[in-house]
Amino acid sequence: MKFLKDIIGWIPSLLDGAKITISLTLVAVCAGLVLALFLALGKMSKIKWLNKICSGYIFFFRGTPLLMQLYFVYYGLPQLSPVFTINNRFFAAFIAFALNSAAYTAEIIRAAIQSIDKGQFEASHALGMSYAQTMKLVIVPQSIRRLIPPVGNEFIMVLKDASLVSIIALADITKVTRSISSSTASALVYIPAMILYLIITAVFSFVFGSLEKKYSVYENT
Repeated sequence: MKFLKDIIGWIPSLLDGAKITISLTLVAVCAGLVLALFLALGKMSKIKWLNKICSGYIFFFRGTPLLMQLYFVYYGLPQLSPVFTINNRFFAAFIAFALNSAAYTAEIIRAAIQSIDKGQFEASHALGMSYAQTMKLVIVPQSIRRLIPPVGNEFIMVLKDASLVSIIALADITKVTRSISSSTASALVYIPAMILYLIITAVFSFVFGSLEKKYSVYENT
């Protein structure tokens, strides 16, 4: 009974942490998705310098640990110049996670675009459409349907990786859990915390699964 009372007492704090976790994931993935589109198009570009810059960006952020990227954004940038000082922990986490997510999502977008039949490029060119018009009006809209499953997976990965922000004292679920565990000398708080993560993951998995089914029906009709 004492354990149940403890859980009830912990729930408000854990829910506050969940708000931070979910908010960070949403804004980071959305911003990363926008940046990823430009990175994907840049990497596919025939302009060599643009291709190299985008490829280098993707290689760097995929090849280095997210934890180090977060450390550098929050602690390292201010040492380069006071101009880069980020006092807001949430904003620092947002920057690090958005930049990292963009690198992974860029490859997802590139694969989705390249999966479109090349004949559609040729048909668009025959109609007098420019490369930009073809991408905007023909290729990208079709690619979006194929992006849903992998982007959903990326979202869930970012959701779980968001626990790393506890190292910069941002009060997400993990930070709140550690604080409660420290103040109560009880590790049992990790049980409701993990259950909360599972619930959040299940909800968003259901959302992306529903979107996938909806758009797969449209694609097959």
